[in-house]
This record gives sequence, structure tokens and C-alpha cells, in this order.
Amino acid sequence: MRLKKSNIGAVAVAAIVGGAAALAVTLFIQKEKDVVVIGGQSNVPVHYTNSGEQGGAVDLTFAAEQSVHAVVHVKVSYSRYVQNAPESFYDFFFGTPQYRQERTPSMGAGSGVIISQDGYIVTNNHVIDRAEDIQVTLNDKRTLLAKVVGTDPGTDIAVLKVAEKDLPFINFGSSGNLRLGEWVLAVGNPLNLTSTVTAGIVSAKARNINLLSENFKIESFIQTDAAVNPGNSGGALVNIRGELVGINTAIASTTGSFTGYSFAVPSVIVQKVAADIIEHGVVQRAVLGVSLMELTSEVAKELDIKDVAGVFVADAIEGGAAKKAGIIRGDVIIAVNDVRVNSVAELQEQISRFRPNDQITLMVNKDNKTRYVNVVLRNKDGGTDVVKKIVINSGKLLGAELQPMSDQLKKALRIHGGMQVRKLSQGKLQQQGVKEGYIILRVNRALINSVEDIEKAIGNKSNEAIFVEGIYPNGMRAYYAFE
Repeated sequence: MRLKKSNIGAVAVAAIVGGAAALAVTLFIQKEKDVVVIGGQSNVPVHYTNSGEQGGAVDLTFAAEQSVHAVVHVKVSYSRYVQNAPESFYDFFFGTPQYRQERTPSMGAGSGVIISQDGYIVTNNHVIDRAEDIQVTLNDKRTLLAKVVGTDPGTDIAVLKVAEKDLPFINFGSSGNLRLGEWVLAVGNPLNLTSTVTAGIVSAKARNINLLSENFKIESFIQTDAAVNPGNSGGALVNIRGELVGINTAIASTTGSFTGYSFAVPSVIVQKVAADIIEHGVVQRAVLGVSLMELTSEVAKELDIKDVAGVFVADAIEGGAAKKAGIIRGDVIIAVNDVRVNSVAELQEQISRFRPNDQITLMVNKDNKTRYVNVVLRNKDGGTDVVKKIVINSGKLLGAELQPMSDQLKKALRIHGGMQVRKLSQGKLQQQGVKEGYIILRVNRALINSVEDIEKAIGNKSNEAIFVEGIYPNGMRAYYAFE
């Protein structure tokens, strides 16, 4: 089918789908630490929220009693490094100014949900991001130290672990079976008011609010009108049977406090992400390899698509899973394994349930004829292997979790190698002001293409200077040096 170019550019919002997210076209949004402005007519800010039978009289006491003991209060401490100007006025203007970095301690708080008797806890990534110390307080007032098992910024989910047995926990329920108007409870610690329960109904599903900024992201939030406030982030959204159907993450508000709607990551995403992190240390993200846009009546008319249902394929990446299966530009994806999808968010949510090398069946509209296509999903590097977590600490010197470069990013930056900083902990890189996303290209002039290259370049240089050369995803070159 030939595509007319006259109107497509104006209506296309490209997002590259993959498991927990697709290979996405970057959305440029104005974002403060805890605020994202949603585009469109409403222009309502979205704030992070960290710091029976249906019908008739609904009894929510059972759900509250089942869940409140498994929701914990998460308290984190972390350091912010502030760069101060040189003390000497003369050095600032005429000499070689020596900038000083001062460590400023900070605190944060949120909620978490115990998902196993042996101490695994799910929370939001933004609750524990850059934390140096994490403590969780149980409903019985016990306080335990927690360690980070793994994080996934693309879904804003993190998994913690405490060294304790026989803990109360919440069973996962099916977010896919939630119905609009169904009663749910939000359980958390808003405004440091521990073990708070509020109730509301499911207002919408598969809601994309442009909250996350990761390349491989997924936004398919459950929208409810249960009252959620700062401190609820990472807390439980449960159905009337006391089953976990979501992790409360954000609110739509003009004030920073609850004014009507809250958003939760669906349990179908949370459960898969948590299982991957516990088993592999990193999410096994399946990638379909397509650029998508919403199919509207205007687009359908322009392209002579008779049935306005499904998600329009604006492009299929060469070598990707979809292209290999015969999906091309102009096709419309109607269903994934017989589950209908009618928006990019719904398609992302369905793909996020799978891992690389899983086979799925897509129902596709090709030239106004329905076809079934079998697709073998791939990882973000184009393969089907399990992705392993890579950690570089070198005697707690660097303090960074690194990942290999994707081919797409290397092509965009015109580089041939490098290792990207996925997450920072306390160490030399963080102290020097390195930001997450930084790509290490050379260490002591040695080209970097792997963890082993970095270890070899650093060697046993505990008393020597180490020079790091690299680039940020926006193209800015940056150089760092430390002993």
C-alpha cells in the first residue's frame, strides 16, 4: 500500500515498541525532578507520588486487612554533590580555578509492597533512585535494612530485598481483568501517614501520560480516582479480593497533591519486571522493532483503511522481529495473541509480557485483509539471548552499573563502541559529576568496548590519575579525571 505524505507527519507520534517498552522516538518534554507537563489540551502537570462483588454495597474491609500488613514505608538517604566556585577571587579571573564539590545529605520516602515471604519488595524506581541507604518500616513497626536487587527505569519499577523470613505478602492479581468502574484500594504512606488506605474506582486503562523519559519505556497506566499523595509512590493498588493489581506511581495535579486522578503501573508489567530482576538482575525486554502511531479516522481515510481499529505501523526496522516476520510499513496491528489492541499503550503492555525468543501471533490488517503473523521477539540488540547485568565497581572505585551500546545509539552519535552508565552508586564517577546515560569511550586513552576493557585500563592504578573520555546521548562530549 502506498502511503500519502500530506498528513502523516502531522499526526504521527512515533514510538518503537518493545517488551516493557519499544524502541522509541524520543519525546522532548519539559520535566523537573518531580513534575512532567502533559501535552494536549488539558496541560495538567503530573507529579511523582514518592515522599466482594461489584454493584450494591461493596465491603472493602477484607481487601484492606489483606493488604495493609504487606505495604512498607520506604525511607532513603542519598548524597547530592554541589559544585562551589573557587574561594580565591584572583584564581577565578586570572589563575586556574579549582572548583570544589561538597557532599550534601538528603532524605526521601515512599512506599513498597512485599511480594514474597522471604523479603522481596517492589517499589518505584524514582523512590530509591541514587539511594545510598534504604530502610523499610513494616506495619508492625519493625525497621529493616534493604538492598537494591535491580531497577527498571523504563517502567519505573525497582525490586528490594530484606533479610527476613515469614513476612506477610500480597498475591498478584490480574490487571488485565480489571473493568472500568471496578472498586480498588490504594495502600501506602502518604505524607508520612503510615498504613493509609483510600478507595476509588478504575477510571481508565492503558493511559499514556508522558511521565517517563527512557528510550525503552512503557506507559500503560491504570487510572483511578483513589486519593494518592506524595509518599504513596511504590504502594499497592489492590482489588476487592486484596490482590495486587498495580503499583501507585503518579498523580495528575496542578498543586502537587491529590486533586482527582492517580496512576498505577499494571500488575501484568510489575510481575514480569520483578521476576526478570530477581532471576537475571535485569529486565529481559522483548522488542518488536516497529515505529508506531495511533490510527485515527483521519489517518484511516487518508490511507484508505476501512476498519479504524488497531495500531498503525509507520515503519518496520530492518532486521527487526516484525520485519523478519513480514510486517511492513502501512500494516495495522489489531491483536496480540487474540488480545485486541487499539492504542500504542495497549500494544506496549501486551508485548511487555514476553521475553526475547518468545513467539507471539499478531493479527494484522494488510491492505484491508486480515492476516495472522507469527513473530519471534528479539532483545534490544537484535538477538534472542538473555541479557545479563553488568556491574563495574573496581574496588568501589567507579561505582557504576554499565550496559553495552545499542546499534541505534552508536549510529546516531557516530561512534563505534563504548559502555553506557545505566545507574550510578557512590563512587568516583558520581563524585566527579558524571550523569546517568554517559557513554565511556576511552579510559586512559584505551578504547572501551567491554567491561574487561575498563578493568584492564584501570589496572592497579590506585595512586595514579585516571582519565575518562566520553559523550552524552545529546552529543555533548565530556572528560573527567580522578585519582
